[in-house]
Amino acid sequence: MTVAVTGPTGTFGLALMPLLEADDRVERVIGIARRPFDPGERGWSKMEYRRGDVRDVDALRTSFKDADVVVHLAFLIVGGGKETTHAINVEGTLNAFRAAAEGGVQRFVYASSIAAYGFHPDNPVGMTEEWATRPAGRLFYAQEKAELEHLLEEEALSHPETALYLLRPPVVLGPDAVGAKVSIPAVLEPLVRGIGAGLRRLPGLPALVPDLPFQLIHQDDVAEALRLCVVGAGPPGAYNIAADDVVTGVDIARELGLRAVRVPGRPVAAAARAVSNLPFLPSSAQWIEAISHPAIMDTTKARTRLGWTPRHSAIESLRATVR
Repeated sequence: MTVAVTGPTGTFGLALMPLLEADDRVERVIGIARRPFDPGERGWSKMEYRRGDVRDVDALRTSFKDADVVVHLAFLIVGGGKETTHAINVEGTLNAFRAAAEGGVQRFVYASSIAAYGFHPDNPVGMTEEWATRPAGRLFYAQEKAELEHLLEEEALSHPETALYLLRPPVVLGPDAVGAKVSIPAVLEPLVRGIGAGLRRLPGLPALVPDLPFQLIHQDDVAEALRLCVVGAGPPGAYNIAADDVVTGVDIARELGLRAVRVPGRPVAAAARAVSNLPFLPSSAQWIEAISHPAIMDTTKARTRLGWTPRHSAIESLRATVR
């Protein structure tokens, strides 16, 4: 089969490509990205680079010609204004699905997020895929993820010949996670390096840490779920994916060598909710909404219907990121 991948050089793409290279069912990969790169330098013998932008429908149609599967990974988290972000994330994703459907693509695989569920007080701990995705109150990234899932599902109803797969990972970690989507401004790089070096030289520093639960996942486990969708290992639909273990901020702090001073999670979540409701909240501060209510998913469906099993724990994923 021929697989077209948008955003192949991001965290997910870098982990997915070795799996596609090793899968005999995949004969050819078309990598679509705005910035030129040489697949051969990365050892990707199956990939052909195509320069393209998800805002350019004609470029997508050309790139998706003869593709059996499209994996859509191009997405902007930070770094652009709302108009640019919406044009790439929402309109660009719809462009990709429509171009894929017009070209007769069999499967369209989209990397969504746990954020599509929002951070609502009535969200249960252990959300299954049947729980409704709803826009977050303030976090723009989460609002777009929820909006996109609804729009894609509407498009899929109009194009039943193209099967829609949605993956909902939590925070993704791994060796390619740092800097893959968010770059550190050059002026802050010495400061960040200095803080990291200080933690290594002065282990056991005390730190106030909220005792809030959350999930993580290794980029390689996301890639395996993507590969299973590519080959149609399970029925179309949404799949929650995460590491087996649920960790807390205290666990993370201890893993980083800090002496965690536990702060009860409930008042921290309440404070985060209050801050997230403030008017005129800067976009960077909107992320505080993510700790206003635990976002914990049930991953049974991915295991039983897709045949997916994570190989890395949340702690192992963290170690792979900071080592």
